Amino acid sequence: MMRKLVRFLQIAAILWTWCSQGLAHADVHVLVNAANPLGNISQKEATDLFMGRTRVYPDGSAVVTLDLPRDSTVRAAFYESLTGLTQAQINSYWARLMFTGRTMPPQTMSSEQAMLEYLHRHPGAIGYLGRDPGDRQLRTILILKEGR
Repeated sequence: MMRKLVRFLQIAAILWTWCSQGLAHADVHVLVNAANPLGNISQKEATDLFMGRTRVYPDGSAVVTLDLPRDSTVRAAFYESLTGLTQAQINSYWARLMFTGRTMPPQTMSSEQAMLEYLHRHPGAIGYLGRDPGDRQLRTILILKEGR
């Protein structure tokens, strides 16, 4: 019985280490519909869009920013890479802005698949995924390296 427990703990530790290393090197792809005229953007421009500082594209058309659920590991990696802020800090930031009525947070999608579907249907939307979508109807405009 004790050997089984020790073996289980060893396997669990190996899996945890393997998974956490895989997440530590994940790229996050900022995406738009292929019909969107926006070209590649800088990290500062993406920060301004996703933090509500900019609500229009350079051509004056409205931006619809998309977000993943608060418990998403991709969301945590995205904001950490984009702004250097933790999930708690991002949630606090949006709570303050919403309370003062200054702006609203990005529209939350239920999953990465829901975000993909929304991006397909709405050329003015901008979102992100924890992987390259490999989809000709979407275009990556910025790749964020986690930990930078």
